[in-house]
Amino acid sequence: MVKHRNSSRSIISYSSSIAKFFSRKAISLYLIFVFAFTIWVLVFSSRNIQTDDDHTKHQQQHHRDLIDSESFPPPYLPPRKNLQKPYENTQLWTPPFSFGLHPCVKPTPKYKEFSESDHYITVRSNGGLNQMRTGIADIVAVAHIMNATLVIPELDKRSFWQDSSVFSDIFDEEQFIKSLRRDVKVIKKLPKEVESLPRARKHFTSWSSVGYYEEMTHLWKEYKVIHVAKSDSRLANNDLPIDVQRLRCRVLYRGLRFSPAIESLGQKLVERLKSRAGRYIALHLRYEKDMLAFTGCTYGLTDAESEELRVMRESTSHWKIKSINSTEQREEGLCPLTPKEVGIFLKGLGYSQSTVIYIAAGEIYGGDDRLSELKSRFPNLVFKETLAGNEELKGFTGHATKTAALDYIISVESDVFVPSHSGNMARAVEGHRRFLGHRRTITPDRKGLVKLFGKMERGQLKEGPKLSNFVNQMHKDRQGAPRRRKGPTQGIKGRARFRTEEAFYENPYPECICSSKEHKEP
Repeated sequence: MVKHRNSSRSIISYSSSIAKFFSRKAISLYLIFVFAFTIWVLVFSSRNIQTDDDHTKHQQQHHRDLIDSESFPPPYLPPRKNLQKPYENTQLWTPPFSFGLHPCVKPTPKYKEFSESDHYITVRSNGGLNQMRTGIADIVAVAHIMNATLVIPELDKRSFWQDSSVFSDIFDEEQFIKSLRRDVKVIKKLPKEVESLPRARKHFTSWSSVGYYEEMTHLWKEYKVIHVAKSDSRLANNDLPIDVQRLRCRVLYRGLRFSPAIESLGQKLVERLKSRAGRYIALHLRYEKDMLAFTGCTYGLTDAESEELRVMRESTSHWKIKSINSTEQREEGLCPLTPKEVGIFLKGLGYSQSTVIYIAAGEIYGGDDRLSELKSRFPNLVFKETLAGNEELKGFTGHATKTAALDYIISVESDVFVPSHSGNMARAVEGHRRFLGHRRTITPDRKGLVKLFGKMERGQLKEGPKLSNFVNQMHKDRQGAPRRRKGPTQGIKGRARFRTEEAFYENPYPECICSSKEHKEP
C-alpha cells in the first residue's frame, strides 16, 4: 500500500514537472510569436506609410499635370490630362506575336554586284515624301537591272506641297551612296562630257517586271543617258527575283536614311514623348484639304467647304477624276475617317481617355473645331508644335517634306500606329513596322465602320460595350500580325489587277522578313 502511494506521488510529481516544462516552452513560443507579429505589423505599417506618401506625391503630380498646357512653352510636352486610368487591356499596346520572324535583306549567293558602266539614269521623283521614297527604291533596283549609274534623284517641287528641298536636305546623301556601293554606282551629277548629250526620256510602265527592263536596255545602243520622268510604282509588287526585292528593302530601310538634322530632331521628339507619356499612339489623321479634295469626301462638311474642295479638284490638272459621288466613296470605305469617327473607333477598341495621341498630319481641314469631338474623347492630343520649340522647327517651316519626315520617324517608333486612310505614308509606315518586328499597327476597316456609324446616326446603336464588341471583332485580324502579302482581287484581270494588290512596301513579307530558322542579320 505504501509502495502504491509512493508510486502515485512519483507519477504526479513527474506529470507536474512535464506540465511545467511544456508550459514554460509554450509561453516562450507564444512570446516569440507575439514579438515576430509585432515586428511584421511595424514593417507592414511602414510600407503603408510609404505607399500613402507615394500616393500623396502622385496626387500632387496629378494636380500639377492638370495645369493648363499653355504654362509650359515648347519644347516641353504639354501635361497629360485626365490621368485617372480605368482598366485597360495591356494587349492594346503589346506587339502581335511575331513567330521569331526577323529582317533579312542580304543578297543571296547568286546575286550579281554592279559592274562599271558608262550608261546613266537620271530621275525626277514625284509625289510626297513616301511616294518619292518608295519610287527611289524602285529606281535603284531598275538601275541595277539595267546596269546603269544612277544620278542622285531630283525631288518633286511641283506637287501640291511646293517644297523646294533637294535630296541632301531630306536624306543623308553620303549614306545613300555608300550603303549601295555594291548594288549601284550613285553619283551626285552627270559627268561634264555627257551633260550635253541627247537623252532618252522615258515614262517606264508601272508595275513592270525584270524582263521589261531588260528589254529597255536596247536604249543604250542610241543613248548614254535615260531620263525617267516618274519614279513611283515602276516595279511590280510580286513575282520578282528575291534579290531584286531585297535590294528594294536595302534602299528603303538602310540607304534612304533621313538627313542628320531630321533624324536628330525626330529622335528627340520620340524621346520627349516616351519620357513624358511612357507610351503613345501615332495617329496619321489624313484630314487635310488636299486629301479631301482629291478623294471627293465631303461627309460632315458645310456646303461652302464642299464647294471649296470641288473647285480645288477641278483646278488641279494632274488629278484625273473630277466628278466624284461623295456618298458612294464613303460607303465603299474610300474616305478617310473624320476626327470624330477616329475618336469613336479608338474608344471602341478600348483605349482609355488618358491615352496620349500624336497627330501625324498636316493642317487639319476645319482646324480646332473639327478636332473638338476627337479631343473630347482623348484630351491628350500632341502635335509637332507642342513637342518642339520654334527654334527647333525653324528649318522645317515651309518645307512639307521635312515635317512629313518627322511624322514618319515618330510614327515608326510609336507603340501603336493608326492610319485614318490608306495613303502612301500609311502603307510605308506599316511596312517599316512589319520589317522592324511587326509593331502593333491597327488598320481601320473603314467600310465596316461606316455601317456602324450609320446605325449610330439612326439611333440603333450608341457608344458602349455593344459597339466596342463590334469594333473589336471587326479588327481582331487587323493589328499588324505577320502574314503574307495579299495578291490581286479575284476576278480582276489584265493590268488593272496590279492596283488591287497589296503594295510590296506595305508588307515586305516573305522576301525581306525571314523565319527564325534562318540566320539573323546584324
